[in-house]
Amino acid sequence: MGGMPANDMPWWRWRSNVRSALHMLSDPAFQRDVWLAGVDGYGDVTDAVYRLVEDTWLDHWSAEKYVGTIFRDPEEAALVDTAVLRVLRIMHQVGPDAPVAAYLEHQGWPEAVRAARDAHLRLATSDGEEPDAPPRSLEVLRIMTRSA
Repeated sequence: MGGMPANDMPWWRWRSNVRSALHMLSDPAFQRDVWLAGVDGYGDVTDAVYRLVEDTWLDHWSAEKYVGTIFRDPEEAALVDTAVLRVLRIMHQVGPDAPVAAYLEHQGWPEAVRAARDAHLRLATSDGEEPDAPPRSLEVLRIMTRSA
């Protein structure tokens, strides 16, 4: 992960998963060209939401709990909390098994994308990575998060 050594953050795998999800959730062109088009290797909206919350339980408590581990400071945590809440609100309304189009057409989706973008920009910049690079495939994410 860019300039962030693995020992700098004990839960760097969790951060990688959160960042991957935020990256995909923050990119409308990716959503249209990959998710909506059904391109293999990137999962779908539900996969991204689960990567965002499954290990971290950010659907149960604040990202503030992870400042100093997954998140570097309270600003990162606050941006992630905002993105999580907006995305989960939509997921609960359309359902986790809804087609990608149901998310993208939801009236709150642009706001969720904007919140994910704010969080993604902050985390990518903090990690010394280019925030506008295309999202990585799930296979690349698996390779990146393997134990050394």
